[in-house]
Order: sequence, then structure tokens, then C-alpha cells
Amino acid sequence: MADLTLATERLTLRDWREEDWAEFWRVTNTPSVMRWLGGVADDAGRAAARARLESYRADHGHTFWVVERRADGALLGFCGLKRSNQAGGPIGLMEIGWRLREDVWGQGYAKEAAAAALDLAFGQFGADEVIALTVARNAPSWGLMLRLGMERREDLDFASAEFDPESPVIIAYAITREVWQT
Repeated sequence: MADLTLATERLTLRDWREEDWAEFWRVTNTPSVMRWLGGVADDAGRAAARARLESYRADHGHTFWVVERRADGALLGFCGLKRSNQAGGPIGLMEIGWRLREDVWGQGYAKEAAAAALDLAFGQFGADEVIALTVARNAPSWGLMLRLGMERREDLDFASAEFDPESPVIIAYAITREVWQT
């Protein structure tokens, strides 16, 4: 399987390298970034997350790729694609996800990376529809979903207290190939 490298105006999305992991965890494994993602990950959580990301690529050819800023090569986080696999959720659907370091929030990087990932989903990986999942109280995440043209899909919501015990529901948004390509 060929390595993925995709350049956008300001970013590069690419496959992981061994040296990426320490920096990724340094800049994203913080209370603010991990607030709606199950909290700051310990050693076991980080190892499990890495194994999941590596298995997505091995099993499907796509994953949540490294996002680098082209201007200086800084690792900003990840963005990409997987097959939805959360217990109780819409298993097997193409899912987009992102996680960026806090000091770059609000600068349009997540939208730029997500748009590139959606192009790949519908082009290279042949998806007919892509979903995105979050918790209701994560307004910045579902706000981005709306800015990407995604629509709320309450029929795909499912119970899960893993990420927000106070509001134990994962909410879904989706976009079809037809809508994305118009």
C-alpha cells in the first residue's frame, strides 16, 4: 500500500512516522484537547490509540493521518477517515474525524484538513456517505460539521457515556457524495 501524502494550501496530510508519536501526544494529549475524547490518555490509552490508528490503515487503506503545517512542518494533530466501530454506533460507515492542538484552534486548519479528507473519502476511497460523530456539548466539533455541509442524522445517534457521562449520547452528522460534490 502506497504512503499517502496530500498537500492543501496550508497543510500536509500524511501517513505516520515513528518520530511523530511523541510530538503528537505532547501537543494533543492535554485536558482541553481531550475534554470530549475520554480525557488525557495514560500510557495504555496512548498505546491503544496508536494500535487503532495503525489498524485502520492496515485494514482499510485510510486512517486519521498526521496534519502538518506546510509553512514550518509543525505537527498540528490528525484528521482522516476510518470505518465507524464504536459499540452501539453505525458500524462500518465511513467516518471522518479530527484532533488538533489547542493553539491552532479557530484558524481554519481543521476545516481545510477535513475538506481534504472528504475529497479522499469520495474520490480515492469510493464512499457514498461520510459520517462524523461527537457529543452534543462539543459545539466546536459539530459546528465544523455544519460548516463542511454535513447534516444532523439523529437516526444514527447512540448511547455512550464514554466521552460525556453527563450527556451520554453520541450524535451524528453526515454528508453524501452528491452534496459534497455540488
